[in-house]
Amino acid sequence: MEGSISDLQKSVAEVKEEVGTAKSDVKELKEAVAEQKNLISEAIARAQEAGKAKGKLLYEAVISEEAVSFGSHQSKISEDAKAAIDNFADMLIKENKNVYLEIQGHTDSIGSAKYNLKLGQDRAEAVRRYLHEKYDIPLHRMSAFSYGETKPVAPNDAETNRAKNRRVAIMVME
Repeated sequence: MEGSISDLQKSVAEVKEEVGTAKSDVKELKEAVAEQKNLISEAIARAQEAGKAKGKLLYEAVISEEAVSFGSHQSKISEDAKAAIDNFADMLIKENKNVYLEIQGHTDSIGSAKYNLKLGQDRAEAVRRYLHEKYDIPLHRMSAFSYGETKPVAPNDAETNRAKNRRVAIMVME
């Protein structure tokens, strides 16, 4: 009887520890989501105040695993990715329109939600920096933020599908 009580107390302690960890993870995730929402709101407000964006979507360009290589857990822009971004930038320059770019980072579901939000942000920022450094696109005409794993284009049930979710989408707005 005494052994059973001891085992139950040990189990209760383990469950309490797991609940505490889960609460901490939820709190961190809520903070990360709130921070991303603030970044998005600030970017939109800055663009609208500056008269840079009317909020009208002209088109979307996607830099994805299929066209380029964002390896799992990586945000470094590969040479193939640079070529795809260069094609996009050339088209943008030829159009010579006063546009605003919303650069969205996406990930697969491997890793924690907080980790994936950061990885998506890193991917979007890498593309933003590349466009600024190579093409002198002003930083105030671009915002970069992450959806993490929240907007998959395919189920995350197989590597080929997860690869489709590792992408950066560039929304071109007037």
